[in-house]
Amino acid sequence: MPLREERSRQTEEIVTYLKKLALAASIATCLSSAAMAAETVGFSQIGSESGWRAAETSVTKQQAEKLGINLKFADAQQKQENQIKAIRGFIAQGVDAILVAPVVATGWDDVLTEAKEAKIPVVLLDRGIDGPEDLYLTSVASDQVKEGEVAGGWLVGAVKDKECKVVELQGTVGSTPAINRKKGFEQAIAGHSNITIIRSQTGDFTRSKGKEVMEGFLKAENGGKSICAVYAHNDDMAVGAIQAIKDAGLKPGKDILVVSIDGVPDIFAAMVAGEANATVELTPNMAGPAFEALAAFKKDGTVPPKFIITESKLYTPADDPQGEYDRRKGLGY
Repeated sequence: MPLREERSRQTEEIVTYLKKLALAASIATCLSSAAMAAETVGFSQIGSESGWRAAETSVTKQQAEKLGINLKFADAQQKQENQIKAIRGFIAQGVDAILVAPVVATGWDDVLTEAKEAKIPVVLLDRGIDGPEDLYLTSVASDQVKEGEVAGGWLVGAVKDKECKVVELQGTVGSTPAINRKKGFEQAIAGHSNITIIRSQTGDFTRSKGKEVMEGFLKAENGGKSICAVYAHNDDMAVGAIQAIKDAGLKPGKDILVVSIDGVPDIFAAMVAGEANATVELTPNMAGPAFEALAAFKKDGTVPPKFIITESKLYTPADDPQGEYDRRKGLGY
């Protein structure tokens, strides 16, 4: 081969090699940029007051890991001041978005305005707030009024025309679930004069407090003999009430009907034992729809509906409670 042709061939090989190196470097840069661009999301959780809350935390972490999201988690231990501090911390860190399950409905305007000014979208999970809607991107939650209506509707059908005195275990005072689940239940029994709420007190969404308050109700109402049903704003309080009823020598589910909201494994176990009558499911997967909404918004500015509503499904002992228990027990409840 002539020397000139050999040099030309070598030059072409060098150029080809350099092009391959450049392409490899470009790909490496793109991969590095993609890794660096991974979303960081702050999650201010209320705490772990109930089995459902623990499941929501667990499912949110699972969803984040699945999507490659760096989730910064903060447990507020049922205190709004802790949530506000955590949100301000997220803002200072420059997170890409913030999820918050607000412990109470009021008092959010200042801190959410700070997030808005920092151009950090906020998504509310499972609870709403009393404040301007432009302070958050969307709210992923159940229709809490409907949850109460479904629970009350079940009781209306169960007791028919029989006189029924109800004791109510409310959730945390000032929280949207406590306000709305009470409202929905009262709407469902309105017009049914045989059903009356004779006592109502907060059990703060906890099992221990639910038991304590139910013990007081039983003592105040002839050892529980005049109580027809207990309506609890969540299953954990209902499970506490069930124990109090048993301790009083009565049969929960028979002597006193038990209806509640959430759909946690332990309420299905109580149904299997004949100690609970109905629950309205609240899915713990609020993060899935939230992350989908955030991804679309980040991609092309798609604004989601202001309220993304999850289903409120009624379960009774006729709905395979053992199977429901088995299906849910691995979700972190």
